[in-house]
Amino acid sequence: MMRAALIVIHITGDKSRNLAAVLRLAGQAVTAGAELLLLPEAALTGLVTTDYPGHDLPLGDTIPGPTTEALATFCRARSVWLGIGLLERVGTRLYDSAVLINAAGNIALTYRRIQPGWHGSRAEPTVYCHGTDVPVARTPFGKVAFLICGDLFDDRVLGLFRQARPDLLLFPFARSFTAGSYDQTRWDREELPAYSEQVRRLKTPALMVNALSRPNGHGEAFFGGAWALSAEGEVLAARRLGAPGMLLVDLNMPAAEKGR
Repeated sequence: MMRAALIVIHITGDKSRNLAAVLRLAGQAVTAGAELLLLPEAALTGLVTTDYPGHDLPLGDTIPGPTTEALATFCRARSVWLGIGLLERVGTRLYDSAVLINAAGNIALTYRRIQPGWHGSRAEPTVYCHGTDVPVARTPFGKVAFLICGDLFDDRVLGLFRQARPDLLLFPFARSFTAGSYDQTRWDREELPAYSEQVRRLKTPALMVNALSRPNGHGEAFFGGAWALSAEGEVLAARRLGAPGMLLVDLNMPAAEKGR
């Protein structure tokens, strides 16, 4: 049995404030027995890219860098694993990335989103870049891999995920509705079944955390929420939309699958 905490913070325009909120809730999660923590896509900035490099590049973190070191210090002190979505800057290139930090405070896995929907179709391709593969990390919970947001609906990316054969999917994302609504009924009726079906296709249990933020410069407001899904796509646990906090969930990770 493994206890995970899916952490939803209300992402503001103040990165330092967002990091403090992450660490505060992460501490509460560890106190509640969590061994693995997961946060959403672009968790410390929000997905506020404009396709203008002068605005967007400063949002990026180097990996490793000061942000991951702050998170690593926490993981090392509390002996916990933590996955988080970050905008990653490499020189003049920007990626929509996720990192997994282990209980020793080391980066165990870095993933770069492959599907390009986090930026506009006319964004400068030498700046707005993408990953090409789905790496895995061996953990006490089995083999773990990330997908980010639109990756889950890209058949080519799903093929790469299946080839990697992970035991657990970590899925940070940033989903919004037109007009910025937190429409729980619409999500439950129209959207969640589509996500569940994609997880069922992968035949891999998934932990999913959506970003929560007020309207950004594009008029988007990400509505939050968190879910744990079985390999059959069944919703095992859920946190309602629009509510900061955490979802604690216990998952059985069969020993026979670990390190598969």
